[in-house]
Amino acid sequence: MGFFILSKKNRVLLGELVKTDFKLRYQGSVLGYLWAVIKPLLMFAILYVVFAKILRFGDEIPHYPVYLLIGTVIWNFFVECTQQGIHSIEQRGDLIRKISFPKYIVVVSATSTAVINVSINICVVIIFALINGVTPSLSWLMILPLLLELYLLALGISLLLGAINVKYRDIGNIWEVITQAMFYAVPIIYPLSMVMNSSVLAAKIIMLNPVAQVIQDIRYNLITTQAVTSWQIGGFWFGLISIAIVFIVLAISILYFRKRSKHFAEEI
Repeated sequence: MGFFILSKKNRVLLGELVKTDFKLRYQGSVLGYLWAVIKPLLMFAILYVVFAKILRFGDEIPHYPVYLLIGTVIWNFFVECTQQGIHSIEQRGDLIRKISFPKYIVVVSATSTAVINVSINICVVIIFALINGVTPSLSWLMILPLLLELYLLALGISLLLGAINVKYRDIGNIWEVITQAMFYAVPIIYPLSMVMNSSVLAAKIIMLNPVAQVIQDIRYNLITTQAVTSWQIGGFWFGLISIAIVFIVLAISILYFRKRSKHFAEEI
């Protein structure tokens, strides 16, 4: 992973870009940084009223409000991370043309804003879980490596699609449509057990998606062992497939980004 090794000068640049991106994100808004918490809570409230109260989803899931909230927070993190990362190169065109530095720094800084937001949101989820009666345990520590796994996937997608987006600006719009479709293909609203009752094969296909795997694993470790995981569906080796996909995507993305980044200054 020598690709991500930075000199002291570039580490300082990365830190400044992260602070600038985070400040600009909420600049000019009345509520400012509070939007980092308010947006996922509003989305959760809408989903909870529609699917839990009206359609009666999740009646059999303990602490379903927390179950739904953590799914919403993790999904928002993935979407925000990729959307910010994909557009980061084109948005920093002036900087790329003027200064010589590793171009992936721009993508990492853009996605770091989502990392800050999800860190705040996880604290809110934990408070909400304690109020809802969820018992704390050491398994809560598993949230950190699982979030790292999802971040590496989002970073890989951002590097790959961000590099393509420099030349073909439709990529951002296409990815937005894909994520809207993925929202319903990932068990955020509905419990995976509902799918398993109809087709175990369909549940296995869903759990090959690393986003679904991370969400279910976090639910399992944070809220309830009734949250079905890929390890439970297909065993140890099946559970490793989605993790392997993350590192394959990241490796391919690094190779492609490294090749294309030489031409960014000419194409932006």
